[in-house]
Amino acid sequence: MQLDDYLTGIARGDRRALAKAITLVESRRSDHQALAQQLVEHLLPASGSAIRVGISGVPGVGKSTLIGALGSQLIDAGERVAVLAVDPTSKRTGGSIMGDKTRMEKLAADPRAFIRPSPTGGTLGGVARRTREAIILCEAAGHSVVLVETVGVGQSESAVADLVDFFALLILPGAGDALQGIKRGVVELADIVVVNKADQAPAAAERAAHDYQAALELLTPMDGGWRPRVLLTCATVGSGVAELWRTVLDHRRCVGAEQIARKRQQQARSWLQHLIDDELRQRLLALPALRRELAALEQQVTAGQITPTRAAQSLVAAFVAKK
Repeated sequence: MQLDDYLTGIARGDRRALAKAITLVESRRSDHQALAQQLVEHLLPASGSAIRVGISGVPGVGKSTLIGALGSQLIDAGERVAVLAVDPTSKRTGGSIMGDKTRMEKLAADPRAFIRPSPTGGTLGGVARRTREAIILCEAAGHSVVLVETVGVGQSESAVADLVDFFALLILPGAGDALQGIKRGVVELADIVVVNKADQAPAAAERAAHDYQAALELLTPMDGGWRPRVLLTCATVGSGVAELWRTVLDHRRCVGAEQIARKRQQQARSWLQHLIDDELRQRLLALPALRRELAALEQQVTAGQITPTRAAQSLVAAFVAKK
């Protein structure tokens, strides 16, 4: 496909063209990247109007089920929904399970929805390397709501929160609630804490909600005066799903369009820094001499002959000298 083919297909909301465009953006081939950046730059003016929602939580918390239920409700209300589901890449095999479409069968079958599973490719934070560009493509294709799902892997909460307007953190009833409720680094990122599968252990769910609400009340209100909320849901029967979406809309009214725009500008600057780090690493490892140097340094590090910090400094110095 040529640039015009992508632009025409995306403009008419063609799901196949959108899927191919995201594949192009995710490719590491230099010719693909050149075309991808042209495509994204052309589509930037047509993006930005969607509501961006991030959803994270540990495996088994019910993220895909909740997204399936939420997506179906939104489509029934006239929205067009895109789901960008990020699966961690295995360090052993380099592969990902990518099972999200199988867990969202009803939503995946609807032509008004678009579901794209993507591997992290080893990117820190549990977010795919080109997730931001994929959001732009989905918005340009006419999707009014973009849901970004990723597994909770420590850094993923921060990474997802840096991509979206509204961040929902899903937790399970009884999963160490008293301790989890005071983990400020995670809780302060959330616009809402969702205790899912609340029907399975109602008493534990209520305790978890109480613990998190108490923790959230200790935090300084976010910009715009928004105070994060706690919600009980049961995604399998749709309980609490409509209230979750009402909370997303309440948040937008509370913080206002100007604050959301400023937040997106800050996110763009942060993503620029992330991509600079990634690009420098790719350029460094593209040089055969430095790959050999890295292999030698790795052996020295594992043998305890040199510290990882010293090895990294040595490799970067060699890279700068070659430039």
